[in-house]
Amino acid sequence: MIPASYFFFLSIILFVLGIIAFFIKRDLITQFMAVEIMLNAANLAFIALAKSHHFVDAQVIVFFIITVAAAEAAIGLAIILLIFRQKKSIKTEEISSMKG
Repeated sequence: MIPASYFFFLSIILFVLGIIAFFIKRDLITQFMAVEIMLNAANLAFIALAKSHHFVDAQVIVFFIITVAAAEAAIGLAIILLIFRQKKSIKTEEISSMKG
């Protein structure tokens, strides 16, 4: 049986990697994937908490986070596609404003 502390440690590593990727990379798709990694790290922490303390509430919260992440993925990709169609680029330096 793997201890819950290992899952917490993995969650922290994933969250930090997501933060680093978000601030270093200047591509909208990469930043979007970094946010998804951070959400999955939070999910892993909630599941580890639920496993270690036998809480069902944390598992319910994880289902809500997965639902929000799915909606965010659909809406986020649609916004990125619209930006690409208008600006012909998805680099954050080249997109200075959201004006048409």
